[in-house]
Amino acid sequence: MDKKIIFSIIVSLLILAFGVFGYFYTKNYTASKIYSESTILKKNSEESSTQTIPEIKEIIRESQKKVVMVELEDGSVGSGFLYNDNGDIITNAHVVDGASSVKIRTTDAKGYDGEVIGISTETDIAVVRVEGLKNIEPLTLSPSTELEIGDEILALGSPLGFQNTVTTGIISGTDRELNVEPYIYENVYQISAPIAPGNSGGPLLDRKSGHVVGINSARIEQGNIGFSIPISAVLPLVNGWSETPMRNLPSVTSFDISSKVNGNKMLETSDYLINYFIESINFRDFVTAYSLLGSDWQSNVKYETFREKYLHINAIKITELKKEIQEDKVIVETILSIEEHNGEKNITKIYNKTFVVAYENDQAKIISEKQEG
Repeated sequence: MDKKIIFSIIVSLLILAFGVFGYFYTKNYTASKIYSESTILKKNSEESSTQTIPEIKEIIRESQKKVVMVELEDGSVGSGFLYNDNGDIITNAHVVDGASSVKIRTTDAKGYDGEVIGISTETDIAVVRVEGLKNIEPLTLSPSTELEIGDEILALGSPLGFQNTVTTGIISGTDRELNVEPYIYENVYQISAPIAPGNSGGPLLDRKSGHVVGINSARIEQGNIGFSIPISAVLPLVNGWSETPMRNLPSVTSFDISSKVNGNKMLETSDYLINYFIESINFRDFVTAYSLLGSDWQSNVKYETFREKYLHINAIKITELKKEIQEDKVIVETILSIEEHNGEKNITKIYNKTFVVAYENDQAKIISEKQEG
């Protein structure tokens, strides 16, 4: 057979083979791409799956900075929370009933004067303006959130005067109605989180977001059932007072908060202040920790030096704490377990430290620290 004919046949067969191979490869490759998972969707799915609910400790820590204790001249206390950057505090009407001015105490033990700028005689809600808290970031409100039975919540406030108390629970009922003269509670949340006198006016937080969904307002002692007014029900009212404060509120003589400080209160405040100081260091919030120091201590130690002192510390745990009043001061003796980063390894040491707490301009401060051994 002619060589040219043989060569042509071979070339034709090769072309045919490559054509068949190309057809099936293209078909299978295209099909795999069509039916394979979209990389964009997969990426979005992975990102969604990695979204986590904030740590409960972080929610509490950030929220407590904006929750306050409301103190009246007669010594009664309630709670409230910062809701806008005008320094306005939402609380319950029954907390400030009969007062035109109150004292506000923040978590860092600072005291401020507050003026009642709005109060309702039907809805248990009021607003107190605190000039000293202007331009401070408020709690985030979530008026569009509608909680359901079983949703987890946090209740913050000052029950029985114990500031910075947090209780956890769930929504145990919705759309509840009750009358506690002279107030009418309609469509309120029933909560399982324990609340007590002093909790009134504190925020109810959604566990998932940490945002305010209600105002803790009432309880039934039998069974310890609490009720919280949805924030959406009162926003129009409080916004109106914030824009146009009410007039002709009853006048009450302002009182000196220092005259209300007794021994038990000093001990309680000192306990809280030392724990808050240690907690701030553990969260590496050195600015807050430094703000708790007395003026003389701050004068002798610059912030940078103070911060440098704690940078190598991983965690501090209070294993023992004893308090004793000496004249106008509280001596707080502690045993601290401190985990330090030393070179390439972590080591834990035990320290005995004594703190002295006293009031400066109606504010509790740590005026000195002494380490033994």
